[in-house]
Amino acid sequence: MREVGIVGIGHTKFGRSKTGYIEMACAAALEALDDAGVKPLAGHGIDQVLLATMGASMINHQSSVASALVDTLNLRPAMAETVENGPASGASAIKMGYSLIASGMADTVLVIGAEMMRVVSGWEGTDFVATMLHPEAEYDLGLTLPALAGMFTRLVMDSYGVTERDLALVAVKNHQNALANPVAHIRLVPDLHAISEDEDKDAVNPYVAEPLRLYDVCPVSDGAAAVLLCALDVAERFPKKPIRIAGIGQATDTHTIAEREVPTDLYAVREAARQAYRMSGLCPDDIDVAELHDAFLILEIVESEEVGFFKRGEGHLAVREGKTSLGGQIPINTSGGLKAKGHPLGATGVSQTVEIVKQLRGEAQGRQVTDAQRGLLVNFGGFGNNVVALILEKEA
Repeated sequence: MREVGIVGIGHTKFGRSKTGYIEMACAAALEALDDAGVKPLAGHGIDQVLLATMGASMINHQSSVASALVDTLNLRPAMAETVENGPASGASAIKMGYSLIASGMADTVLVIGAEMMRVVSGWEGTDFVATMLHPEAEYDLGLTLPALAGMFTRLVMDSYGVTERDLALVAVKNHQNALANPVAHIRLVPDLHAISEDEDKDAVNPYVAEPLRLYDVCPVSDGAAAVLLCALDVAERFPKKPIRIAGIGQATDTHTIAEREVPTDLYAVREAARQAYRMSGLCPDDIDVAELHDAFLILEIVESEEVGFFKRGEGHLAVREGKTSLGGQIPINTSGGLKAKGHPLGATGVSQTVEIVKQLRGEAQGRQVTDAQRGLLVNFGGFGNNVVALILEKEA
């Protein structure tokens, strides 16, 4: 089985897109191709294009987008498919690209993640995201992702002593990191006292789904990101040294959260990370930087435990001690995370990958982790129903 690396990365500004869906996706793709030294018009050598999206058909009324992208980018006759795995679509598409190259079916695969979510109202967006829940046991009863996250957060607080201030600490950390990320959706840092302790905090940081407040939840974002994968045995075609995909893991969990044996566990995160560590031959102590899926801030804390960085119930203590900040034991969400960088669903896993590649290349100006050699990302689908973990490694 051939080894696979990343030789090109691209990323649009997250927030509200000023272009159409195809144009936005193409912008990220062209940046990745340019980064890899590929000229689309002649002898491009791209064998496959994979588009990761959850909502293009549902909210943008565009289907078969992958083939449209191939045509628009002048990459014909490359193979084209769309990949949908909820918010984990991005990392799933990278996994599929890896498999195509490792099997010998392709030498190069362009993976694009793109979502345009701000074309619908907040209520429509909430309903769209909620469609990934169990249709009868959750969605038909009116449950939403913020509602589930609020209940999950309360359980974790009651079980392990996590406080609202701990969540605010994560928010401030991630917003601080986003200040140095020019593609981040939100580039301002909230005042910790104002959002967690001030007597008027309800005015600036109101409850969204108690105990989750406004600053504990990611924004609704448009955006696209892209990576070019290649077999390491053809990497000499490209000017930049590849970042190797060292480990991949994916796992599912009981779909209806109320039926899980331990509701505060994120089993699929733990299992996906275990598989990625096993494939790479690495362990949590070998990881220098991580991007963890923090659509709701409690997830960053619990995921940091499930992937083995901290013991169960101690993730929030690590935040208090600065262990997950830049310069700490294991910097988490140097990009700003979903919380501040933004969360265009299908683009998120690809965006996380772009950040890890930047860190391993030493290109994360203003938020660079010193001498980063290996990074881990967790792309979280549903409410932990389907999770993909990737480990990337800098080639010696």
